[in-house]
Amino acid sequence: MGMIIKKQKEEVAAMFQGFTPETVDFLWGIRMNNNREWFLQHKKEYVSTLYEPMKALGQELFRPFLDKPGNLLKVSRIYRDARLHHPLPYKESLWICIRQDVQWWAENPCLYFEIAPEGVSYGFILYRPRVSTMQQFREELANRPEEFLKLMADTQKAVGQPVTAQLYKRPKETAIPELEPYFAWKNHIACVAEEAVGPDLFGPELGQRAGAFLEGLIPLYDYFNRFKV
Repeated sequence: MGMIIKKQKEEVAAMFQGFTPETVDFLWGIRMNNNREWFLQHKKEYVSTLYEPMKALGQELFRPFLDKPGNLLKVSRIYRDARLHHPLPYKESLWICIRQDVQWWAENPCLYFEIAPEGVSYGFILYRPRVSTMQQFREELANRPEEFLKLMADTQKAVGQPVTAQLYKRPKETAIPELEPYFAWKNHIACVAEEAVGPDLFGPELGQRAGAFLEGLIPLYDYFNRFKV
């Protein structure tokens, strides 16, 4: 489960001051001691070094969306959903997700940030789009190829890396050679940055880097939100 935040402009968000080595210590601790007794003994560290900084980071990353209706920010909690019957009670990572107000995030485009014991990752993901969504995508691609090719070029220029995807074993056909790589897209459409644990992970500059990266991906996020599930 997680907390959904729909922020208004007049609300003042807490400033993200960064994570600390204690944040990583807690995440390793929960991985090695995933039980209620250990967690209760370290709950204050969870709140102060992980959950509160993550909320502040989420509010910072959500600022470009304050004027974009229909989007929401979800900050996950450490507790696993009991309905999933997972043998371990706590998650080993915490994440932020910016998306439309939809029933299942995996079928829809998301911008996200996640921290785990090994480091952080952030970017764009469309994990498991419906077949009908990808059909709409290919139709739009065939009708307006120049727009999408420009989007790909602009996105790579903005964030410094390409958009990738898992491919069909038998790609869909197109008469336009430049579109063949994109007609092969099936799912796991993503553009993600990763940072390992190190000195650069601690401090407010992490929020600035993640914010700039996600902002460069907003046109890609908006593009895929055209296709209704």
